[in-house]
Amino acid sequence: MAITQAMCTSFKVALLDGEMDFSSNTSQTFKIALYTSSATLGAATTAYATTNEVSGTGYTAGGNTLTISANPASSGTTAFLDFADTTWTDATITARGALIYKSGGGNPAVAVLDFGADKTSTAGDFQVQFPTADATNAIVRIATP
Repeated sequence: MAITQAMCTSFKVALLDGEMDFSSNTSQTFKIALYTSSATLGAATTAYATTNEVSGTGYTAGGNTLTISANPASSGTTAFLDFADTTWTDATITARGALIYKSGGGNPAVAVLDFGADKTSTAGDFQVQFPTADATNAIVRIATP
């Protein structure tokens, strides 16, 4: 069992097929689900699944809906976008990682986040803070080698 941070390979294919739209005027909804250290998630993850998803007070299966806080942009040869931080309030949960996915249509995976260790909240806020929206740090970025 392991969680490995990665942009999912199936997401890259979906981009080329035109199945993902991160513009603010899109009707697509993106979500983030939290997982325990027993989960196996990485580049080969293709879709949201409930196996080893966290459970506990303040958490609903499927996770939180994400808000795109920075529309797709570019700097140099890198394209990127950003999500607003998301919080589960009054939550008692432990998570090792997360999956960003498009809600609906098979719930295709976008990216896997590895927190590096278990993170816990006890009757408090559990927050995922996304990095700066730029070509070096954004959580979703596409760069040339």
